[in-house]
Amino acid sequence: MGGASHLVEIDLLRGDEPLPMQGAVQLAHYHVLVSRAETRPQADLYAVTVRSPLPCFPLPLKGPDEAVGVDLSDIFQGVYDRASYDLRIDYNQPPPPPAFSAEEQAWMRDL
Repeated sequence: MGGASHLVEIDLLRGDEPLPMQGAVQLAHYHVLVSRAETRPQADLYAVTVRSPLPCFPLPLKGPDEAVGVDLSDIFQGVYDRASYDLRIDYNQPPPPPAFSAEEQAWMRDL
């Protein structure tokens, strides 16, 4: 965190406790942290639940105001389609742990 490089962490694993951060959304399942070198210790946190599309976020480039937009939902949809995951994943199986709430599980079954 003390270096001159920007840090981007995309956390799509739900198995571990997220690092404690002031202002973090604890009810979110997935997080993207964008920490620009020149604004540390401040960072941008994008948090979403399983019901929300993955976020779009600015990926910092070299200049202090330079960034390129990254649409994670679009990227994942493209990979999913090209890899034919709809034919490879058995959606009748429960999702990997930790368990989702009963309400979230019902939403997934209906989806």
